[in-house]
This record gives sequence, C-alpha cells and structure tokens, in this order.
Amino acid sequence: MQRSPKSPSAVRPASAAALVETNFAQSSLGQMLRQVLLEARGSNASIADFLLRNPVRATAWGIEELAAHTGTSTATLSRFARSVGFGGFAALRAGMADALQATMPPVYQPVEKLRDALGRAGSAAPAEHPVIAESLEVSLANLRATAAGLEPRHLVAIAQRILAADTVYTLGFGLSAHLAAMLSLDLQPFCKQVINVVEFGGTEVAAGRLMNISAQDLLMAVSFPRYAHDAVTLCRYARDRGAQVIVITDSMASPLVPSAHDTLLAAATHPVLSSSSTAALLVIEAVVTSLMLSGHDHVRQAEKLTEAIAAYMVNGKPDEAKVRGRAVRGRAPKR
Repeated sequence: MQRSPKSPSAVRPASAAALVETNFAQSSLGQMLRQVLLEARGSNASIADFLLRNPVRATAWGIEELAAHTGTSTATLSRFARSVGFGGFAALRAGMADALQATMPPVYQPVEKLRDALGRAGSAAPAEHPVIAESLEVSLANLRATAAGLEPRHLVAIAQRILAADTVYTLGFGLSAHLAAMLSLDLQPFCKQVINVVEFGGTEVAAGRLMNISAQDLLMAVSFPRYAHDAVTLCRYARDRGAQVIVITDSMASPLVPSAHDTLLAAATHPVLSSSSTAALLVIEAVVTSLMLSGHDHVRQAEKLTEAIAAYMVNGKPDEAKVRGRAVRGRAPKR
C-alpha cells in the first residue's frame, strides 16, 4: 500500500527556520526571553517576542534596523538589553549569535543522511519512497523561509555597494563554485569589472586572482555546508585588505560570517544532500534584480548585451530552405 507523503512518519519538520527558532527558544537565553514575554508588558514584551520569532535575522541587523522592525527606539533596545543582563545591544546580539551557534542542528554528511533516509523507507519501492516527497517539501520551505527574510531595502543597499566597487570578485568552492559562477555571469553586464576567483586552477590560482583586491573592491562569497576552509581563509584575506565582503550562506553560525560586512541568508536544509541550492539561487536572482533596478544606465546596458548575443540566439523558426541547404551540403557523396 502506498504511503501518503503527508503522513507524520514520512515528513519531518520542513522548515529549517522553524527548527532553528525552536532550538533557540530552548537555550538559556531563549528561556530568559520567554520569561520576559510572560511577565513583561509593552515594548519589552514586543522585543522579546520578536527576538524569539526571528533569532537569525536579529543577529544580522543593526540596532536601528531592529528598532524599525520592532516599532521601538534604539534607546529602548539598549535598555532592554541591560534589563536581561547584557551591557548593551551589541552584547545581546553577540549572546544570541553564541546561542544560535550552540543550538544549530548538526550538519550530517551525505552518506549518513542517505543511510537515515533508506532506513526510514524500509521496504518501500523507490517510487513510494517518502524522502522524495520530503525533499520537495523541504525545498519549498527553504524558498519560503528565505524569501521572508529578504528585505528590499537591504537588497538595494547591497546593490549600491556592488555598483560602487571598482572590481567585484565572486568566490565559491565545491558546489558553491557553480553558484558563484552564475552570480558572476549575471553581474558582468552591469559592473565595472567582475572576476570569478575560483573559475579554474584550484585554491592556489584563486588566491593569485584575489591578491590585488583593495578597499575599492568587493568580494561576494557563496558557501554552504559542507563549508570549504579555503573560502573562510580568502574571505578573511579580502577583509584584511580593506575590501567589502558580502556572504551568501545558510546561517549566522556559518564560519564565513565573522569576515563579512553583510550576510544574505539562504535556507539550505535537505534530507539527503549536504545542502540544498534552491534558495541560494533565489537570493542571487534577488540581488541581481535589485542591481538592475538601481543603476542609472542599465536599460542601455541591457540593450548592448542583447545586441552582442543576438546573433547566437534562436529567433523564431529557422529558415527551412537554409536548413535543407546545410543538410545537402553536409551530406556525404554516394559511392
């Protein structure tokens, strides 16, 4: 008998964001915030509620941005931080980041995930495998959670920084290399210069491409579990050289975040793969869309791009006479 993909035994919690919120709420800091939510009124209760519901985003925002989202003021946030035992807002945000790091679900190796998935399937036929339906649900949940966390104003601000850079470098290793390559391809028509650091040649060549990065430049690094150590090293190098560093990753607990000036989060949970790329593509497209809408001469740039590639594109149905002519010319003579 076919097992319903909706049955409790077949589908685990689909949203990575929901699992992170649950784990954070069970941490010591999360329990403290829950106590405030139960006992306090007014702005303190509103702030505690918001932090419990949005722990990842709260650690990514500055005090002004968080004040805007909670409908309070920076002074109120500072008082709230002191009331729960921190020296100020920065200390509270650091405490939340530490709690998230400690409560993040472990990143399982793909072979362990696969073993778990096969164990849950039992003797089910491949077409009835519950993890196939689960993977679709998880990917959709990743997209929804990621889209909910993207703020148009934040995207436009990042787009302005990309446009202002003399050179934009993109970086990604492993599967993230393909995402970085797509980002590079999308940025090229609208930036002064774009360099894909890990295009070919491995880490040594990548380091060579990045060695001239300066304070006038910007690095966009893409990294998901399993994180590449070289990505962490090169991000730190770029920041030390004064360049702006923007990271696209799955969590504020990612090892790339400490080197980043700004972070864009893409949920990457998957029941079998080490990480999912679907939400990362959503983030990349959102960044490029914001960039195309933020420039002053991008309509002309788009026109120039279209003119440059028009000769290589399929434009309507091919001329049948020309097709027949090419076929005849290419036919081998009868012997």
